[in-house]
Amino acid sequence: MNYFWLNIGLALVWVTLTGAFGPINLAFGFVLGYLTLRLAERVLGPSTYFSKMRRGSSFVLFFLWELLTANLRVAIDVLTPRARMQPRILAVPLDALTDTEITFFANALSLTPGTLSLDVSTDRRVLYIHAMYAADAEATRRAIKDGLERRVLALTRGTEEQRDDA
Repeated sequence: MNYFWLNIGLALVWVTLTGAFGPINLAFGFVLGYLTLRLAERVLGPSTYFSKMRRGSSFVLFFLWELLTANLRVAIDVLTPRARMQPRILAVPLDALTDTEITFFANALSLTPGTLSLDVSTDRRVLYIHAMYAADAEATRRAIKDGLERRVLALTRGTEEQRDDA
């Protein structure tokens, strides 16, 4: 049984029963449907849906936070008289292997203001990026790999996010 479509169905039932056909009510119905399915998981059978939703939600929240902070950083730099930019072109080694992973990572990186994906090496092991704020090249590389790339891989590979701090 596909829990996602069941969750969508429950959200639509909620919207129909309440009579309020707006996006906020639909989202509320989706959350209620999710909680209902979570409670009924023993009856309906086990599913990976809940861990996928957790990873997806985690990624969306992380990306929105990155988007907000990058926008603020660029806006402050534009509105203040002193430029704080330290642009640099960086080669970021990729842990992403498939075309989907590389494309998703490169596009998500380019969506955040201050970074732009330029090219992927022919062997698909390095992504070349332009970063507006890269005073320390290695720290910027590490922040990109430990932040966005790690979460993209957790989302696309279906594994839990794990940090290798050893």
